[in-house]
Amino acid sequence: MHDGSMFENFAVEDIATNEATIHVRHGGDGPPVLLLHGHPRTGATWHSVAPRLVDAGYSVICPDLRGYGRSRGPDPTEDHSARSKRSMAGDLTQLMTVLGHDRFHLVGHDRGSYVALRLALDHGERVDHLALLDCIPISEHLARADARFAALWWHWFFYAQPETPERVINADPESWYGADPERMGAENHAEWLAAIRTPGVVRAMLEDYRAGLTIDRAHEEADRAARRRLSMPVLALWSEQDDLEQLYGDPLAIWRDWAVDVRGHGIDSGHHVAEEAPAPLSQALIDFFPTRNAETPDR
Repeated sequence: MHDGSMFENFAVEDIATNEATIHVRHGGDGPPVLLLHGHPRTGATWHSVAPRLVDAGYSVICPDLRGYGRSRGPDPTEDHSARSKRSMAGDLTQLMTVLGHDRFHLVGHDRGSYVALRLALDHGERVDHLALLDCIPISEHLARADARFAALWWHWFFYAQPETPERVINADPESWYGADPERMGAENHAEWLAAIRTPGVVRAMLEDYRAGLTIDRAHEEADRAARRRLSMPVLALWSEQDDLEQLYGDPLAIWRDWAVDVRGHGIDSGHHVAEEAPAPLSQALIDFFPTRNAETPDR
């Protein structure tokens, strides 16, 4: 099966993992790049980035994260482990194995960046280069949480409440989330709309946040206590029209405690950078990732 104009010449599959079924688009030829979307998007958010990477000589894999879009996973659990970043990362390592990629470059945005971080920490031998967009680790956010953070990122704490967020969002999901179809692209917007109108998807997305404040935070704090660091080259990018710099100053200063080799810069964009600034984002990734003819630096 192949997608239409949004991902021309990309294959589309539903691939079973041990616990989930992951909906994925993949295409191109060359070093593999795994792109992980954020909340409340699907893999379609990369529709303007993926073709640019293919044209640059990469294989590109765009899954929907467990529970998002058209991917499905187990029912929520009391400890939220069914939507932990460790569980999601496990899905993706299995997905890449099925697709024949033992090692790959990895990109995560927003909630997908936390999955990417966990994948790189737990399965670092599989990740050549890591790009993290609009994020610092969850535990770093929470360690710095103050009134300003709570005012700007209040949704983290609302989404973590039991049951109430589901009732509020499902009453009118389009008004709750809001999106511009012209800015998103008509097909991407239609796919997003179908996802947020599905109560099971809304529940899964909220469980992602509930896991973030509980089991994911605990996993990250264990990493810091063990002094674990990312050994692969890391690129941190952030949207200059968003609030990461406003809250923390230079995000690289935080990432240097987590990575041996980290670099990065801001991009003139709002939060959904893959949709709003696909050209500069794609170029930043192309400049960072080795091509098939380049040697991967020793780690």
